[in-house]
Amino acid sequence: MIYAGKRQIHKKNVVNEMLNAETYLTSQKGIGGQIRTKNEDFYVEEIPETQPSGEGPNTWLWIEKNSRTTLEVVLDIARELKINRKQMGFAGMKDKKAVTRQWICISNKTPEELQGLEDKLHHVKIINITPNQKKLRMGQLVGNKFRLMVRDVGNPERAAQEAEEILSELKERGVPNYYGYQRFGKDRPNTHLVGKALIKGGVKEAVDRYIGHPFDTEPQHIQEARRFYDEGELEESLESMPSGMRYEKMMLRALIKEKKKRGTLNEKSYILALRSIPKPLSRMFVHAYQSYLFNRVVSERTKLGIDQYVKGDILIDNEEHLIHEFREEEIDTEIKNFQAHPSAPLYGSKVPLAGDKLGEMEQKILDEENLLLEDFIVSQMPKLGSHGIRRAMRFKIWDVAAEATEEGVMLTFSIPKGCYATAVLREVMKVDVY
Repeated sequence: MIYAGKRQIHKKNVVNEMLNAETYLTSQKGIGGQIRTKNEDFYVEEIPETQPSGEGPNTWLWIEKNSRTTLEVVLDIARELKINRKQMGFAGMKDKKAVTRQWICISNKTPEELQGLEDKLHHVKIINITPNQKKLRMGQLVGNKFRLMVRDVGNPERAAQEAEEILSELKERGVPNYYGYQRFGKDRPNTHLVGKALIKGGVKEAVDRYIGHPFDTEPQHIQEARRFYDEGELEESLESMPSGMRYEKMMLRALIKEKKKRGTLNEKSYILALRSIPKPLSRMFVHAYQSYLFNRVVSERTKLGIDQYVKGDILIDNEEHLIHEFREEEIDTEIKNFQAHPSAPLYGSKVPLAGDKLGEMEQKILDEENLLLEDFIVSQMPKLGSHGIRRAMRFKIWDVAAEATEEGVMLTFSIPKGCYATAVLREVMKVDVY
């Protein structure tokens, strides 16, 4: 692991290969410790762009969930109300192993029609029910507030002081914008591999990767269910899968239906299997692979300085618009003021690459993966492909604090939407975090 702080760059023995996150910005040793000892240790609350007005045909629910993904809750609500999932909206996906608060919107339903809904939901509290004129769309967030307990830190007072120092530097310089484990999975870090299969191998290989290919980190009964699939025993695979594997079961039901209808499975069968799961999930596959490659670029670029211009950089503003014209003697000031940011590519069919040596580095990563930009079109299912985008290689952090407690160190901070608290935690703790 490489440190790219203001002081000497040095290496750490353990490299997190899965994430491709190999570089630290800050040079302190880190406080170590454990997170997510229990879900209440990891609290997340949305910072919405707007609050519901109290009038209108759509109803917004301010919910608190525990041990549930956002999609799971949305599907449960849709089932209980007997409505299509498309009638619902949310601004962002929230962690499962956490206590989280967020808005969920239900179109063309009145608050009165939702009375008693909380009683039918598992590990979900409905804190507020408010009508609003507009629907809620993905990305309509400022960011997220975090309150996180880090346990087993040794001396909490000393650890809190070091955490304050690290957070102070991150507030001044920015945080390397790594995608966290949530993008890939922890016990089954597979989502980016499904995306790679979709890009390079096609729809069958992607479905095979998602349902089959057991990981030895998974429970034995789940490994067995995946092996049935790998052996072509679709019915046995479906029957042996627990209820929590709802998306694998959706795909399997689609494949079994196709096999009964056609007598065999073809490319269209696997396309239908991918279409059987919620669109936000199927779109996540290619995005996860893009994220995996993005982390590699950020690792390399961070070594050159996160808060300064390097020749060849493609710069973007806070709305992710490319900055086409700038004066090199002035741009470092704008970068330090978080008005401009060096960027890294989320590789796609139309994404521009940097110039000079930076561009060579970005192209080398493509070459090592045996990729062409046009591969991201995903010709079999173009809606799952991506044109790509330049994304800031760092993000701003605010409202930071570290407090010593009897249990450890309580960290609080806010970060923009689409960024990961684990990117902050890995700097503070200097350990692999999920």
